[in-house]
Amino acid sequence: MAEKYTVAIIGCGRLGQHYAEVYQTLPNTEVIAIAEYNPERRKIVGERFGISALYEDADDLFRHEKPDLSVIVLPGKFIKDAVIASAQAGVKGVSVDKPVEARLSDVDEMIAECEKRGIVFAGGNLQRAIGEVQEAARWLHAGDFGEIRGASVHGWGGEISGGGCQHIAVLRLFTGAEITEVIAWGAPQEALEKDDDEGLMINAQFKLSNGLICPIFSEATLTRGVDVWTDDALIRWDWGPPVIYQGFDDAGARIRIDRPYTPLKYPRFSYLGTSILSFLDAVENGGELYVSGHDLRQSLEAAVAAKHSALRNNAPLSLPLADRSLALYPRAYRWLGGDQSGLVQTAQQALEDPLFPESA
Repeated sequence: MAEKYTVAIIGCGRLGQHYAEVYQTLPNTEVIAIAEYNPERRKIVGERFGISALYEDADDLFRHEKPDLSVIVLPGKFIKDAVIASAQAGVKGVSVDKPVEARLSDVDEMIAECEKRGIVFAGGNLQRAIGEVQEAARWLHAGDFGEIRGASVHGWGGEISGGGCQHIAVLRLFTGAEITEVIAWGAPQEALEKDDDEGLMINAQFKLSNGLICPIFSEATLTRGVDVWTDDALIRWDWGPPVIYQGFDDAGARIRIDRPYTPLKYPRFSYLGTSILSFLDAVENGGELYVSGHDLRQSLEAAVAAKHSALRNNAPLSLPLADRSLALYPRAYRWLGGDQSGLVQTAQQALEDPLFPESA
């Protein structure tokens, strides 16, 4: 593309400022407008990023601006309205961050609105987008390690929607499969009966569309991520580039190998950068998103199903869930934002705090 994609950032708190930095740095994008409800922060981030087109919310922004891309970095409660407004404004692509809303029907509506209008609907800053995670998945799918025999998830409890979306997104990527059935056990009872996921510990069994049965551990074992294995290899994602074991030593222990990963184009931006690059590729070339709105919905649905299986005396639930009114809220800072949950960003922090390492 000869001309730059124009970008509107909707929600410019801590994470939104990271997005703005990336989009201002990439050679083929330009931030032209920012929407931020906090008037003091709105003025400060405008100064920081050199943006004069500043608005209170998405509706106000789209009355005046026609960006190519709408980058929504809002707390969960406010994502749906911004996505619908963006789609109706005719943007080419919309991205959101995690967790995506709370009610399944709301996410369904966002996905349907974008699909109806031919708009790319991207997810955001998930470790599924790590370049090395994507490359390890390609090796798995190419058969480099043989047929996948099993998978497991470790450390899923505590925030099964707000944080656990990371695990489910990587599990589905590595296995190349969807979750078709959930049976779960939850504790403590008071957490299970709340509307949000704070403190909810879930142990479960997921049935996958490729026939695998995947155990889910609420607490960390030796790891706190996702393991996938073949007859002689194990690929382990534990919050970072996957570790790979292939073959066995004389004592029968797995042997760790150091297969080199392809260097990142923008290592300073880590997986936020790779997620954004895949979004741009999808908009321009029809490439596959590293994280999509569908991926975020599937993570939410697994969490909702696990909670309701546990509430129903460990009843097996088939996915997709028939009742789309079911919901699971994330913790307050994810649902309402830091300003409303005691995690306020000061004006000085918004102006001066470093966003990324100077070099990587």
